[in-house]
Amino acid sequence: MKFLREFSRYLVGLVFIFSGFVKGVDPLGTTYKIEDYLIAYSMDWAIPFALYLAVILVTVEFLLGIALFFRLRIKLSSVLVLLMMIFFTILTFFDAIFNPVPDCGCFGDAITLTNWETFYKNIVIMVFVLIIFKSRIKYKQRLSPLLQQLVLMYFGVCFIFFSIYNYKHLPMIDFMDWKIGKDMVPENQGKEKIYLTYANKSTGEEKEYLSPNYPWQDSIWMSQWEFQSQRIDDSEVVRSHELAIENEFGEDVTDNFIPNPDLQFLFIAYDLSKTNKKAFQKMADFAKKADYDGYSFIVLTSDIPELVEQFKYNMNLDMEFYNSDDIVLKTMVRANPGLMLLRDGVVLDKWHYNDLPEYSEIIDLYENIEN
Repeated sequence: MKFLREFSRYLVGLVFIFSGFVKGVDPLGTTYKIEDYLIAYSMDWAIPFALYLAVILVTVEFLLGIALFFRLRIKLSSVLVLLMMIFFTILTFFDAIFNPVPDCGCFGDAITLTNWETFYKNIVIMVFVLIIFKSRIKYKQRLSPLLQQLVLMYFGVCFIFFSIYNYKHLPMIDFMDWKIGKDMVPENQGKEKIYLTYANKSTGEEKEYLSPNYPWQDSIWMSQWEFQSQRIDDSEVVRSHELAIENEFGEDVTDNFIPNPDLQFLFIAYDLSKTNKKAFQKMADFAKKADYDGYSFIVLTSDIPELVEQFKYNMNLDMEFYNSDDIVLKTMVRANPGLMLLRDGVVLDKWHYNDLPEYSEIIDLYENIEN
């Protein structure tokens, strides 16, 4: 029983520490997930507090993991862990049934689980939590109550500053698809297959052919068979990203920018009404210099063209704006706005609006790399 008690304490402690850390390293992503839940449960009034709620919940989760792992305030922490697990187990049960939010985000973006997988995970963890709770008086405390409190306060303060730093800059560890160094246009992407169905004019027999492997050059065959329909099989196509860049006419121009063999700047602002306007003012001159040197600089936003034009007029901007899905933009860079640099589809670097570089710094760096 002693082994089981200690194993349960270490296991649950590590799970809570890991879960808190991966969400604390990306507080904005955690905020987005909490907003999804608030919207799903008709609590829109609480959305302005989502960021604060994210930091508080993640800090509490991390501290409970620390408390269990190091046997700090074990009686209190075991009760709090049990209450938290009961709440989230019930919540994930309803998520699994009704699916209001596809991914609960319990491990941030480091590990993605379905709602049913999350619920089953919580059931398993609950077994070990119950063991800890029932054995809480049997755990020996090595430190005095005051020292235990000071240790937890120390970890709490450090973790809050850690979360704030990741919010004001980019996450120290990027679990997103658009991480630095990722090739968003891999060579072996696969090709879609087009199947054509033809029917015999005399017998009505139908045959399906993989285009262009059908006797289209045979005039006799073509006179006896007529086209019926076609279907596209894209099951072998590897999609490295879900980004779709559209111009003001709704045309998909993604391939004009992402595979660009030269330096490609993407200035991403998913919501212009909430964006940092000083960053746009700073990047106005940046964009002009890039254009003068022949480098592509575009702005990606989810706002409709009318709002974009109003924003450009108010800010006196001369930049190319394109439209993309806000959810995808949020995964590209955890900032509003943020700058991303690509070449040949590879993410070379990205910056939060608090850390925007000078144009000359980037050009000097990457021209030296080329040379």
